Amino acid sequence: MRNITLLGAPSSIGIRPYDNGRPRELDRAPRVFRDLGLAQRIGAKDLGDVVPQPYRDFVRPPFGVRNEREVGAYLHQLADRVADAMQGGAFPVVLGGDCSIVLGCTLAAHRAGQRRIGLAYVDAHADFASPGESRSGSAASMCLAMTVGRGDTPLARLDPSGPLVRGGDVVIVGRRDNAALIYGEPYLREFGVLDLDAAYFLEAGPTTVADAVVDRVAGEGLDGFWLHLDADVLDASVMAAVDSPEPNGPDAGQVATLLNRLVREPKALGLDVTIYDPGLDPDLAAARILAGIIEQALTAHP
Repeated sequence: MRNITLLGAPSSIGIRPYDNGRPRELDRAPRVFRDLGLAQRIGAKDLGDVVPQPYRDFVRPPFGVRNEREVGAYLHQLADRVADAMQGGAFPVVLGGDCSIVLGCTLAAHRAGQRRIGLAYVDAHADFASPGESRSGSAASMCLAMTVGRGDTPLARLDPSGPLVRGGDVVIVGRRDNAALIYGEPYLREFGVLDLDAAYFLEAGPTTVADAVVDRVAGEGLDGFWLHLDADVLDASVMAAVDSPEPNGPDAGQVATLLNRLVREPKALGLDVTIYDPGLDPDLAAARILAGIIEQALTAHP
């Protein structure tokens, strides 16, 4: 059984505000999951939170990234804490927060001694825009691109030695943003990212998809892989408490089955969970669904 550690990344600085101009309430998500007893349910040691600086760029900088300086500082801080959490082979579960935290988590893997890693990116959106392409200016809409070094921003160069992940070592699962080119979808193939979209997921099933992911991210020459879960990969009828819900996605059981297969891989390094917004979930029904997925992923036996 894995030695699981829990770390909160209560960040909303990497995502656009609500339409009324207030910062989104993703920073509340780790506390909600703790109140639901998630640490006890998955047998995790709780290491507390890594708290970011306040929101600054309520108005998007022209062709820039919102809160770029604050996001960059936060990612380095988060990387240090996640790297510490990985000591001795522990498996960190990082509760976000917006999905730019995946950059801090993959940077942490390098700091923990993993030189070449894969990335399994489970998300309804490509998140592959450049600062000039993104309509929102949110780091969350560009974070996958930044992991492979795409984009004219310091956030795409967090590690001076090169990109955090090679494009050919990345799989995106569950994407269904074909009509929204603002997410940079056309460039996935150019960078060698394996794109297992939602239609394929639903047709092939989670076990077949998991096998394809493992072939890409845990193969020869790779020291391990990080696993990213964006809550919006779930069908909008299941998970509405996200900023950009999408129809025609998998249900909770399908996502849990996929994650459970990936977590059981010896080369799996850790998991981050992002984009759940308690401000859009007054009765916490969506939180309970997501907590159940995380519990099943980490505790269910095949």
